[in-house]
Amino acid sequence: MSALLLDTAPLRSSPEYRRLWIGLTLAGVGSQLGVTAVALQVYDLTRSSLAVGMVGLVSFVPLVVLGLYGGALVDAYDRRRVVVLSSGALLVASVLIAAQAWLDIGSVGLLLGLVALQSAAFAVNSPARTAIVPMLVPVEQLPAANALSTLSMNLGVTVGPLLGGLLVGTVGFGPAYTIDVVTLLVALATVLSLPPLPPLGGARKAGLASVLEGLRLLRGWRNVRMTFLIDLAAMVLSQPRALFPAVGAVLIGGGATTAGVLASSVAVGSVLASLVSGPLGRVHRHGVAIAVSVAAWGASIVVFGLVLLLAAPSASPWTSWHLWAACAALAAAGAADAVSSVFRQTVLQSAAPDWARGRLQGVFIVVVAGGPRLGDLVAGADADALGEALAAVVGGLACVLAVVVLMTWQRTFLQYDSRKPVP
Repeated sequence: MSALLLDTAPLRSSPEYRRLWIGLTLAGVGSQLGVTAVALQVYDLTRSSLAVGMVGLVSFVPLVVLGLYGGALVDAYDRRRVVVLSSGALLVASVLIAAQAWLDIGSVGLLLGLVALQSAAFAVNSPARTAIVPMLVPVEQLPAANALSTLSMNLGVTVGPLLGGLLVGTVGFGPAYTIDVVTLLVALATVLSLPPLPPLGGARKAGLASVLEGLRLLRGWRNVRMTFLIDLAAMVLSQPRALFPAVGAVLIGGGATTAGVLASSVAVGSVLASLVSGPLGRVHRHGVAIAVSVAAWGASIVVFGLVLLLAAPSASPWTSWHLWAACAALAAAGAADAVSSVFRQTVLQSAAPDWARGRLQGVFIVVVAGGPRLGDLVAGADADALGEALAAVVGGLACVLAVVVLMTWQRTFLQYDSRKPVP
């Protein structure tokens, strides 16, 4: 039984990694609470799924620009310092978002602008945090550390949306955003306790040339590149997050609370998969594992859409099988995404050298965080044209088809073996 459970060796062997993980977990809860509250506030002001999707668009642009440049900063400066400064910027953005809610300004444009500022800070913060991990744990513990990081992320995605939906539905937007501010303060304190962490192998000068060098590396590093492409296929084509407010308001009922439960269901599946991730450390064919898990994500989103096609609004959605069937499908999608995340991150951290890791983590964060935001826009537009249910079905089918096309195009990815990592 112990072989099935999550491997916590990195937490036990590295106090520095343990502090980083605690801070990341707290920040994740607050961040996802804020993401849910923003989506609900935009929908409350506009009553449009397309407007909710626009949140993804305004987040995507700074995420791309600052994600790529932020990766260059990570390879140029002490990584602890980069994390501290970008965490401070995240805190400022969250304070301003909370202030607009407490003052009841009611401006969608202002809210979107603050979300863009928050996204820019996150684009620098996340690759710096992730590039630190291989400096704190031995290489043989990387799969376990990435499973723990996936658990941390999904604890945030589980608890954050649930708290966001409950708080918005009971006490309003201001208190919900304030919780985000408090968690970021605690997370910043944990990062301040880390030792200096300069990049190994010599620092690269930050700038456009460094960014372009990192992108050029992907031409020859086909396995790393494929981890980015296959995740983009899943997140852009079949990200259901922008559909949740309308599902709660129109299709199933329950409003903001239902939207929070649906968002949390994805993370519940991810958490459960992470808790029994022990066997993942013994899997060496990472390419096959990634392809299968991403296809399973798409298939689960198809099932979610089919449930919505049969759903009807209810004054008491908690007694409706539609809600719980939708939650089960989303939990299955979350479990598949957790497995994919562990192996994609491990391929990047083990195959790429440290001197390029910051820039590739910058590309990684553009993909894993920017993809869902672009997916929000795609899902919102599809929902306005087809309805929320058909948008989910079509998106899931497109994801599965994209996996087949990508694996046909680069069959060598299916041969990737972690015992002989080749970028």
